[in-house]
Amino acid sequence: MTMSRALCLVLLCLPLAACDKGPKPGEAKAAPSAATATAAAPAAPAAPPAASTQTASPAGASFGAGVKLADATPIDTILADPKTYQGKAVRVEGMITDVCPKRGCWFDMAGGGPGQKLKFKVTDGEMVFPLDAKGKYAVAEGVISVRELSLEQTKERAEYQAKEYGIPYDPASITKPTLLVQLDGTGAVFRDQK
Repeated sequence: MTMSRALCLVLLCLPLAACDKGPKPGEAKAAPSAATATAAAPAAPAAPPAASTQTASPAGASFGAGVKLADATPIDTILADPKTYQGKAVRVEGMITDVCPKRGCWFDMAGGGPGQKLKFKVTDGEMVFPLDAKGKYAVAEGVISVRELSLEQTKERAEYQAKEYGIPYDPASITKPTLLVQLDGTGAVFRDQK
């Protein structure tokens, strides 16, 4: 490969990494993430809850594969014991509280309790969520990913988020490791109300 071709390839790939700078579940693995594997495989989602049945996607603006699981799992239930849901396909519902301002590759959904939220994350460009989705109601489906961060990784992540989103950061206030829980998304539907 010529030097100019290699440089072009690098320059084309740089913008794709813009939103994926922070630590993510599965980073250390060489295998594709659960979201990628689930999105690429035509088979049924991995280990759906026993009571779930397949159904048509709910009405609204659809993204990705849409939503096929009939029964929703409350976000608060997942966050109360995330390791129980690790690797399981779930359907969740909630108000969209934030959207990725750079590439539209994630959105946060509110749970029922104060401060309860779950991030729905996809590979950059796989689905693009509009910024005006804040305040809409989302029905989303994907595989739960849980990652334990060390104290040092927790501080690095907080520092990254502070710089990236202009939020305050005090390293002394971080005294324990964090558990990152997210939904590696396969599909979602947005609508104006529940």
